[in-house]
Amino acid sequence: MGALGPVVADASPKLPGITAQDLLARVQTAKVDGLSGTVRSSADLGLPAIPGVEGGNPVSELLSGQHTARVAFATPDKARVSVLDNQAERVWTTDGKSAWAYDSSRREAVKLTLPARSAKPDKPKVAPQNYDPQAVAKQFLDAIDPTTKVEVSGTEKVAGRDAYKLRLVPKTDRTTVGSVTLAIDSKTWVPLDVTVMPRTGNDPAVELGFSSVSFDVPAASTFSFTPPKGVKVTDKKVPATREAPHPVKPPKAVGPKGEKAPAQRGDKPTVIGTGWESVVMVRGVKTTGNGPVDQLLANARTVEGSWGKGKILTSKMVSALITDDGRVFAGLVTPDTLQAAAAKAPR
Repeated sequence: MGALGPVVADASPKLPGITAQDLLARVQTAKVDGLSGTVRSSADLGLPAIPGVEGGNPVSELLSGQHTARVAFATPDKARVSVLDNQAERVWTTDGKSAWAYDSSRREAVKLTLPARSAKPDKPKVAPQNYDPQAVAKQFLDAIDPTTKVEVSGTEKVAGRDAYKLRLVPKTDRTTVGSVTLAIDSKTWVPLDVTVMPRTGNDPAVELGFSSVSFDVPAASTFSFTPPKGVKVTDKKVPATREAPHPVKPPKAVGPKGEKAPAQRGDKPTVIGTGWESVVMVRGVKTTGNGPVDQLLANARTVEGSWGKGKILTSKMVSALITDDGRVFAGLVTPDTLQAAAAKAPR
């Protein structure tokens, strides 16, 4: 585990034996009425942030550095995430009736008035899921297919709780992911920690997990927000036809037979491929000759194919292709896999 890792270095707890199939089934059906805790993340994917590629994928916003967040949620529609970075605080919270997004560094806040709901959601989605080990774990659980080896690799302590380790190992050589280990709480079956190892190297590329956690339902006051004095507040209303304000609408993927997803307008991301070979595409990246994108690409290798021409960047975990027509393709895949995805992508 990484130096920041939330796993406590206690002796491995003794837990009843369980098969990978049974553990996976319990994880995928786990539900709790609420929780609160501190989440820490550490990432070293070996690649600078790509201009224009952000959002739409929990891993994509954990490209580098260390982050700490306080999180809480209560069913059916309450959630709060407070991120502390560089002595600044960003808060997203909703009590089911209104939602707030606050940035202390800008001294700005947005208040969203939510419509009345006729049906209650399973879990609130107004807060960013990048700091939710359950949401990040789901990204990797969704990648399980016949090309994935799944095994129970032992037990450990996470945030003072006994946990099983569920290890996912891609069999395909088209991904840069060597393995993903999920620490699963032995009582609630909720993922407490996610560790991603690259195919080469001994240090985690991504680690996200609880350093402290409680499964008591947080008080209703946890999800209220009062903007500090002097903060500029913008009021908005969410149309009644929408269920909730989503940070990013999940893009439609290219199916396993290679059929193309519908073209997306603007810079909304499109996912090409499935499972471990998924690649995210966004549009609208412009080069001016001396901008940040140009500096990033100065020493990048030039490649071309049926998809066009562009520059490709690679690292131990991430490959990124920036085409001459302003598209960016990025994923935890090999360069060849990236170019194959570009050939299938909508123009």
